[in-house]
Amino acid sequence: MPVQSLPGMLRFGTRNDPLWIDFDRRIGPYEMVNNHYHIEYEIYYLFRGERNFFLKDSVYHIRSGDLMLIDSYAVHKTSERSEPDHERIVLHFAPSFFGGFPREEKELLLSPFGPVQPLVRLNLQERRHVETLLGSLLAELSERPPGYTLHIRNMAAELLLFAARRLRKQESSGPADELSPVQRKVTDIVRHLNQHYGESLQLDTVARQFYISKSHLSRVFKEVTGFGFTEYVNITRIKEAERLLAETDWSITRVSEHCGFDNFSHFGKMFKKLSGLSPRAYRKLNRPGG
Repeated sequence: MPVQSLPGMLRFGTRNDPLWIDFDRRIGPYEMVNNHYHIEYEIYYLFRGERNFFLKDSVYHIRSGDLMLIDSYAVHKTSERSEPDHERIVLHFAPSFFGGFPREEKELLLSPFGPVQPLVRLNLQERRHVETLLGSLLAELSERPPGYTLHIRNMAAELLLFAARRLRKQESSGPADELSPVQRKVTDIVRHLNQHYGESLQLDTVARQFYISKSHLSRVFKEVTGFGFTEYVNITRIKEAERLLAETDWSITRVSEHCGFDNFSHFGKMFKKLSGLSPRAYRKLNRPGG
């Protein structure tokens, strides 16, 4: 079924399920409001339009027919280019989705995530194959015949297999687009923030360090990454705090200080805002007995 004939919004599952799918045909400006990093692996396919896609510390110009592969816990966000209208599908695969596969098959299906080049530009034949597969998946979701959930899970696994084979056949999907001087400057700053999240990271100090005015940095950082400067710093710090709470015996105070928070109360408020839980509750949930 042609995607154009489908409803403008379709959903499968929820964020708590092994597989969660979100299809949207968007008219006008749109900004991501959901978590900008998560435990799920993600496939993002753009049917129509153009977007800027910020991932980890790089920015990609994605066009219709492009596939993005987002690793678990990778910070990411899309933002508009000159024309905001776009049509895309996002498939989220929780670790539990892969639980029923034998080890070798699980490793194969997870192999597309975390490559140096997460952007896959499909040729015409590949694009037709992917859009036929996704069109069938969305038709099942729209019509909901008997057994549609089983068919959708199988087609989602087929998309993973396609991505794995595609990357095995060609380890690199080609060089990323040439960045503008402003984009290069911002990606350098993002890498600095990622490496020095535990230090004081004030906008004016970082601006001086990179020979750029405070107001200009504030504006172009948002334009390139989709995040505000302080928003990105907080996300980076809380993401690391979540890891430390789940993987170490460190006290919550030590975690807070290590991640660059000089005010424990502010850490607690920011942690709950971004994770939905207090630091103590997050540790209890993710590290039973810890």
